[in-house]
Amino acid sequence: METIVIVGGGAGGLELATRLGNSAAKSGRARVVLVDRWPAHFWKPLLHTVASGKHDPQVMAIDYAAQAAEHGFEFARGEVLGVDRDARRVSLAPWIADDGAEVLPARSIAYDKLVLALGSVTNLFGVPGAEQHVLTLDDVAQAETFRQRFVDGCIQASARQAAGAQNPGIDIVIVGGGATGVELAAELSHSARTLARYNVHAMDPVRHVRIRILERGALLLPHLHQRQSKRAARHLRALGIKVLLDTAVARVDAGAVVDTEGCIYPSAITLWAAGVKAPPLCATLGLASNALRQIAVAPSLQALDDPNVYAIGDCANFVCPILGKVPPRAQAAHQQAVYLAQVLGQASPSSAPFAYRDYGSLVSLGSLAAVGVLTRGSGRKYAVGGALARVLYALMYRKHQVALHGVVRMSAQTVADWIREKISPSVRLH
Repeated sequence: METIVIVGGGAGGLELATRLGNSAAKSGRARVVLVDRWPAHFWKPLLHTVASGKHDPQVMAIDYAAQAAEHGFEFARGEVLGVDRDARRVSLAPWIADDGAEVLPARSIAYDKLVLALGSVTNLFGVPGAEQHVLTLDDVAQAETFRQRFVDGCIQASARQAAGAQNPGIDIVIVGGGATGVELAAELSHSARTLARYNVHAMDPVRHVRIRILERGALLLPHLHQRQSKRAARHLRALGIKVLLDTAVARVDAGAVVDTEGCIYPSAITLWAAGVKAPPLCATLGLASNALRQIAVAPSLQALDDPNVYAIGDCANFVCPILGKVPPRAQAAHQQAVYLAQVLGQASPSSAPFAYRDYGSLVSLGSLAAVGVLTRGSGRKYAVGGALARVLYALMYRKHQVALHGVVRMSAQTVADWIREKISPSVRLH
């Protein structure tokens, strides 16, 4: 029986493990093993809602062990140290508990087929001081760190204001005007207002919670139509958020961000959301990759140097013959997971190449607004905004839940989420 090991339980990796578990594993054609260093899955496009306090990750997370038991695959928790492609083995680091005790020793897992679904990490582009002084949103732990820093910072700034400080308030700088930066800024504006309403802080949420977005390009959200980008900028400015375009960061200090023109922006919290690259592990595998460490794959999603290794999602460098390089988006990981589930789950694998379809992109601007572009099969694009875009944005996550749990369970979870929203504050207060 063939062993398929999937490294990374993100949007693509967990969906692939679920689909292969339901097909190949339950029918006895293959053993499917999912490896991840975390115990639970959280949909990465919603990490900004954890950082703002809108969502509790403990409520929305999916336990890998439970998903594995329900869908026929195995889960192995551990951080991958390396891959021996000659011996076809994945090496895992020891699993160390919070108290320092060793739960599991270092070990290895043999494979016949290896799927790398490692996702991406923040690209700091070598900016001086960024590694020491910025926060990022690569996982739930980092998002929780940002949220706690934000809440604590508001409380401290409120106390300084009550004590008669000369310059009351808190400054937050978000580097990068892509989807993550824009969505986080909009949610933080809502969080500042909600914390004030519940008396967590006593500041004016607009004048004293100062949020800035620094974007080196001429537009926010450059992947959208220019009209939609300007609409998003107007919406953010209406919320009191300062949007600074054509502003490149030269360095990051402990309490400030300095641009290439020498302008200094005070910053109690700096969040870097200006680009991504593949994790460092990808550079150690001896596989062909690009400058962002993404593994070069053929139309079959197999690594160019090893037919027993596949790569999907943000860590893969797949170039579509028609659309060009596939962007690092959840929809790409989803499509690649569906394709590989069909290829690896069949008794006689198909040789049909992977074909990517761009369905568009949607960006949240808070609880009541969103902007985006929808793409039809003909390639024609339609700009959407307002309530319609917001509904479509919410449906993206529900579609992910359907892929993992089915329609009935997704519907039940939707009802539970609606009830929770009605009886709880709209953001976490501590």
